[in-house]
Amino acid sequence: MSTAQETVEYATEHTPRLSWAEHAPEVYKAMVRLDTAAKKGLDAKLYELVKIRASQVNHCAFCLDMHTRDALAAGESVERIVQLGAWEESRHFYTEKELAAIELTEAVTVLTKGFVPDEVYEKAARHFEEAELAQLIAAITVINAWNRFGVTTRMVPGHYRPGQHA
Repeated sequence: MSTAQETVEYATEHTPRLSWAEHAPEVYKAMVRLDTAAKKGLDAKLYELVKIRASQVNHCAFCLDMHTRDALAAGESVERIVQLGAWEESRHFYTEKELAAIELTEAVTVLTKGFVPDEVYEKAARHFEEAELAQLIAAITVINAWNRFGVTTRMVPGHYRPGQHA
């Protein structure tokens, strides 16, 4: 038996490929404005769940880190965040409205059939008023754009603090 503390060596943190916001500041500022506009009228927890789910699908570690922290700061539970990766098997953790938003998020994010299936859109339309649905679609579209910047430039997760980019 060892009484000394064991040292754990983690993998080396990668460096980003490019600081795109620094080199394209007008695009970055426009994205921030678009993001701010897209979330208007949406529940903060739902908004973060959508951002987390899209970021999971897109493998954007930076956005996963950011939006998980923001969700926790907004009062979301660890349990619901953890279960989001397997939401189809964990439906009982979410409301029908949240499930419709999560399913729409996946359909807009993946577009495997080249379009969002009618049944997915119609389910979302049953749970959201048209103005709120328009905002939801905007929020899903914006996080997908952020994810593309994040994964392409290999933005580094682990350093974000809730509200840092607000």
